[in-house]
This record gives sequence, C-alpha cells and structure tokens, in this order.
Amino acid sequence: MEEQRTSVPWRWHGTPWWNRWEDERHGSRLPWRSTLLLTAFVVMGTHFAARSQQGDRVPLDAFAYLLLLVASGVLLWRQRHPVPVAFVTAAVATVYLGAGYPYGPVFFTVAVGCFSALAAGRRKAAWAAFGMFWAGHALVSHWLYRWLPPPGDSAASWGQELVIATWVVAIVALAELVRIRREQWARERAERAQAARRRADEERLRIARELHDVLAHSISVINVQAGVGLALLDSDPEQARTALTTIKAASKEALGEVRQVLDTLRTPGDAPRAPAPGLGRLPELVEQAASAGLTVTVEGEPPKLAPGTDLAAFRIVQEALTNVVRHSGSRHARVHVERAEGVLSLRVDDDGPATGADAGGSGNGLAGMRERATALGGTIEAGPRADGGFRVLAVLPLKVPSQEPPERKEDR
Repeated sequence: MEEQRTSVPWRWHGTPWWNRWEDERHGSRLPWRSTLLLTAFVVMGTHFAARSQQGDRVPLDAFAYLLLLVASGVLLWRQRHPVPVAFVTAAVATVYLGAGYPYGPVFFTVAVGCFSALAAGRRKAAWAAFGMFWAGHALVSHWLYRWLPPPGDSAASWGQELVIATWVVAIVALAELVRIRREQWARERAERAQAARRRADEERLRIARELHDVLAHSISVINVQAGVGLALLDSDPEQARTALTTIKAASKEALGEVRQVLDTLRTPGDAPRAPAPGLGRLPELVEQAASAGLTVTVEGEPPKLAPGTDLAAFRIVQEALTNVVRHSGSRHARVHVERAEGVLSLRVDDDGPATGADAGGSGNGLAGMRERATALGGTIEAGPRADGGFRVLAVLPLKVPSQEPPERKEDR
C-alpha cells in the first residue's frame, strides 16, 4: 500500500488538497514549497511561543533552532519515506522536549509525519512513532524533569497527558479516514479504468465483426465472379462482361459500407447519413447471391425489429449465405424467417456437399455470428444436417426498441 499511487477528488490544479503545490507520492519532485511553509510556521510559531514562556522554559538557542529545522526539514521526504520520517520527527521532538525548550509547533511536525505514515497505510509504524513520542513525553514530564532543564521544573499534570492523548487519537482518526478514502478512490479509479478498457475492447470487437461481415460477403461474390470471368473471357466475352459488372457493383457496395463504418470512427457523436442495414435488405442479399451463382429462396416475411436486432439478423443471414458461396457445392439455399413467442427465428439451409475449397475467408464467420447473437441474448446453432447439407439456426429475442442496448451509434 505504501508504494501505491492514489488520487483524490479534492484537488487544485490536479494536486491533493493536503499538498496542493506538489506532485503526488513518488512524483518527479519533492514537496519543497509545502515543507518550506511548514518550516516557517514551526520556527516562527516557536519563536513567538517562547516569548510567552520566558522564565518557565529554557530560552531558544542554536541547538533549539537546529532541532526545529531538522524536525521540519525531514518532512521533505514524508511522501517517499513516511516511516523513517515519522520516527525522526518523534525522536527530534522528544529531544527538544527533554532539553527544556518552550512548548510550541514542534509537536506539529510529529503530527504531520505520523499522519503521512498512516495515510500511506503504514499503520503499525505510525502507531509506534506516536507511542514513542508519548512515552518520551510522559517520562520527561513525570520522572526525568528533576534532572533535566529547566531547573526547578515541576511534574506535569496527568490532565495534560489526557489532552495529548486526545489529540493523538484525533490525528490518528483523521489519518485513518484519509487512508480509507484514498483506498476507496483508488479502487473506484481502477474500476473505471477497467470498465473503460472493457468498453474499448467491446467496441474494437464490434468494429472488427462489422468489417468482417461487410467485406466477407462482397469479397466472396467478387472471388466467384472473378473466376467466372477468367474462365469465360475467351469463350463467352458477354458472360465475362456480366461477371465484371457484378464485381464492380459488389466492390462499390463494399466500399460504401466500409466508408460508413470508418466515417463513424472519424466523427464520434455524429450520426451517419445512411441507415444501418436490416432484414428489409434481404432482396439485395438474394440478388447479390444470384450474381455469385447461388439461388436463394426466402420463406416468411421479415418483421419490424429494433435497430440492433435488425442489424444482427441481417449480418447473420449475410454471413450464412457467404459461407454457402464459399464452402458449399450446392447452388441453392433457403432462408426461413419466423417470428413467434417473443423470438425471431432465422434458418439458412443448403443441400451441400461441402467443397473444402478456401475462398479466402478468415474463419471468423461463425464466431462473429455467435457473438452477435450472444450480445442480444440469443443463440446460434450451426452444423451439418442429417440428410446432407448445412444449417445455420439463429434464435434472437425480440425487445422493445427503447429497452435494447444500442449495438452501434448509427442504429439510433
């Protein structure tokens, strides 16, 4: 706990209230200004206190001022080395008291030193320093005063010891409160940082998933049509021209969607001009699949969905059809859309068989679909069918749009 840096809300220009002019613990600078102020307060305060105690205590001399400077100056390291500072201030104050010098602000250095140790979490050391000072004070005031200056001094009253003990308890209680609050603020700051990192990770995954879904389908269509164009370039130039036209349209659409995602990143807080895709664009998917040589039959009417659910449903169907184009020997797929009992059921079937060909995919399609479904509280089942072919079954819960967490800014 001693080495941990913490922050507190009571700040002036970013610095803790108890050390307003300096860096925090283990900062690049020592607390020179606050220490100089403390030293001036102790020396000047003791000088004025000595005037009211003339004849009762030993007058201030060079050794007295040296003790005052040592007790105050050692506080310069109270943040980096709180334990030694606490014991040094307690020892110097005890020597000052034993020498018979006037009572005064020198005891304030003990309070500051032990307070710093307590606030740093070094409780046992702070208590030990306090105990050492109190024991030394009691020893000097009640037993050793006969042999120590000033001559003719009498024993201190036990009521005075009670007052000192009360002040010690008050300082300890305040320091403990500061330590607890600092630890609490440190935990809260760590939790906020962890939450920010988690949100950043989620946003990064969302962007990666979105880009994958945007590009995978179009690139698959381009891959298939490029193969068709190359195969028919000499034998059927017109069909090759059609393939090139399809490549141009698919690449243009992919560039538009990628630009939409990137514009959202470049201008945070601004809503994109184009709406997010949804199941209303199923006819476009069917047309794109047809250009890749895949016939798609849609069964059921797409219902009106919340933006986040609509986008996830569209991307799941898009990725499922992309996988058919890439990995299935079937040239026919069926998309079944059904809304029942508060859920949306999406089923995409093809008759297979799997080709085993690599169409340049990243292998993250199924994982991306599962992530989208899980984010909405839904499920994804994907695997071969008993009668051959492959099936993707997604079940997404339907939510009221106002209650659904936004998946992306452009959904709003």
